[in-house]
Amino acid sequence: MIPSAFAQATVEREGAAGEAWLAELPGIVDDLLSQWSLERDGNVLHGQVGVVVPVEGDAVVKVSFPHPGNVHEPDAFEAWDGRGAVRLYERDDARYAMLLERAHSSTLAEHTGDVATVAGDLLRQLTIPAPDGLPRMSSRADEWAEELRKDAAELDHPLPSSVVDQALAVIDELCREQPETLVHGDFHARNILRAEREPWLAVDPKGYVGDPAYDAAIFLRTRAYYLHVGDGLATDGLLRHLGAELGRLAEASGVDEERIRRWTQLIAVQSSFWGRRNGFGRARGGSELDQLVQLIDEVAVTWTT
Repeated sequence: MIPSAFAQATVEREGAAGEAWLAELPGIVDDLLSQWSLERDGNVLHGQVGVVVPVEGDAVVKVSFPHPGNVHEPDAFEAWDGRGAVRLYERDDARYAMLLERAHSSTLAEHTGDVATVAGDLLRQLTIPAPDGLPRMSSRADEWAEELRKDAAELDHPLPSSVVDQALAVIDELCREQPETLVHGDFHARNILRAEREPWLAVDPKGYVGDPAYDAAIFLRTRAYYLHVGDGLATDGLLRHLGAELGRLAEASGVDEERIRRWTQLIAVQSSFWGRRNGFGRARGGSELDQLVQLIDEVAVTWTT
């Protein structure tokens, strides 16, 4: 029942721990179906870190690899209670499992309309006071600043010092003190699905306390890739399009446009350095990675004031 691509990616990423978890996964799913009195209703699907088992009643059982980054997903769903995101029906935290409202497999990344406005409307709904017990993004400020300085010094890159300095200023001015707001943490077009109850609903949150402008910036960073690869936009056209999407995203979400732009600049610098050290899931090396890193560099430089 485990998709082979998911099994391979899990072992490559997690090693022996991933192999051990995969061996237990069919039994975990069977136990959950029995525990919640469910019958399977379709083929097993998967994301990057978990499997999704459709069940009768327009629901799915999601089981994620037991990793600290997946701990607070049900807390976020519980807080939203269906507002802008799929509903949580049941949770089994010990097994990193949830019974969730079913959505379609088509994502906002495939949508040909105004994706920025769709995302902004959804982000407005998701912007609520954070529940107790979630990790604060502000706690990562020192770690982010240290990593930026280390990467800037050690890596061969073309980013001017002014670009790195502004990214560090964003950490000092926006990251160290943030609103007490629930933040999705991985808000991009592939984590926004077509649905029945609402046109679009969010999935796969990380669940942080922080600035909603961070979510908007993550969305724009990822949009740069889709505009370049999916729509085939050259760099100049892509940057103009991304700037226009920034405006529509800010208007629809009610989040300050300049704040989104500054967060996006920081995330672009971080992504530029990350890509040089580690590659990306979509591009591990070669000319594809070089082009993607160069594109992210352009975003970082262009959005530096």
